[in-house]
Amino acid sequence: MSYPEPRYFGDDGDISAYFRPASAPPDLTYPNGGTAGYLATGTTTNGQFGLYQWNMSGARSGPDPHFHRTISESFYILTGTIRIYNGAKWVDHVPGDFVHVPEGGVHGFRNESGEPASMLLMFHPGAPREDYFEGLLTLGDMDDEERKAFFALHDNFWIEES
Repeated sequence: MSYPEPRYFGDDGDISAYFRPASAPPDLTYPNGGTAGYLATGTTTNGQFGLYQWNMSGARSGPDPHFHRTISESFYILTGTIRIYNGAKWVDHVPGDFVHVPEGGVHGFRNESGEPASMLLMFHPGAPREDYFEGLLTLGDMDDEERKAFFALHDNFWIEES
């Protein structure tokens, strides 16, 4: 493997760092008390990746098994215990654990511990996952066909657990 082709051709470098302070409020709050922080979106990274902090309340939450055709997804556990489906079984993960799921890899995640938990989610490339996260708030207002179209638009393909 080698380095990718250059994307910057200047001689002196740019002042272009992006900063999001730890004190920034969540970008999204769910009815169950969970929150999402948009640390780096596909827009802010020129489509290279998206990085989100996902804070789960003690209530059971998280998506069932699914896969993505266009993006990989990685998980880094910050606090608590989060169960991640690896395509064959649910496995508890604790702070410091890292899981990477390539395109097409079956996965899901849940907080079933009854305690708050937090993780970093990274998508590559930087698809517009913010629209997906925000759209989850309106799923109850959609009929079956609208939900199916919403998930297809956002590269979520649900499967039955094996």
